[in-house]
Amino acid sequence: MNLKPILVRLQNALGRDDLIEQMVLITVPEKPLSVQDQSAKSVNLIVGYNSSPNSHTALDIALLMAHQTRLATKAQVTVQVVYVIEEHQRSHRGDVLQREKFVSQRVTEQNPPHCSTSFSLVGFDTGVTTQLKMQDNAACSQEMLIDKFAQAECILRQASCLAAEWKSSFKAHLRFGCIAKELRKVVKSEAANLLLLGCNSVDHPIVQQLGSNFPCSVLGIPNFVPFG
Repeated sequence: MNLKPILVRLQNALGRDDLIEQMVLITVPEKPLSVQDQSAKSVNLIVGYNSSPNSHTALDIALLMAHQTRLATKAQVTVQVVYVIEEHQRSHRGDVLQREKFVSQRVTEQNPPHCSTSFSLVGFDTGVTTQLKMQDNAACSQEMLIDKFAQAECILRQASCLAAEWKSSFKAHLRFGCIAKELRKVVKSEAANLLLLGCNSVDHPIVQQLGSNFPCSVLGIPNFVPFG
């Protein structure tokens, strides 16, 4: 995916001429023209989202990019958010699945017809523990899971509401594990064209963990923050 037209349109909208230098954190080699032509009909923008002000800005930028790209190219553009719970507690798989189903239903009910929400549990620690340890920690683990899923529900519903304001095609992912690893998995599985993060430096720990051989280009937020 050629980033330049997207960033040029964004620069024009914001009245800036320095976004490439400020926002591009990781670049990937351009694909052959034949591959670009095939993927031009559909564009996937992924946002690492946790409801922080910076990730909110990253989502705003992605939604603006999607809007501009649809107008300029008539391509189908989908904005997808990925919220990763860094899970360190071991729990019954059944408990996790029950809470996942509850959150999925609750967020989907709040989504406009053009929005969808999916949840992936890949990466969640389902290692076997002793029966004694499971009994000792069962109540505490279940309470923590309920809190985490309730938080995830609010965060993903907030993101879906923002997408609805832009009338954007939207999809959400709830993941467990290492943030960088889970972002990589979603980017690959969704054949993402671009990943946007709420950071503005290649020295950010998450960017460092993504590595130099990331499947798509990565953008951060500019040093100035015109959204909010």
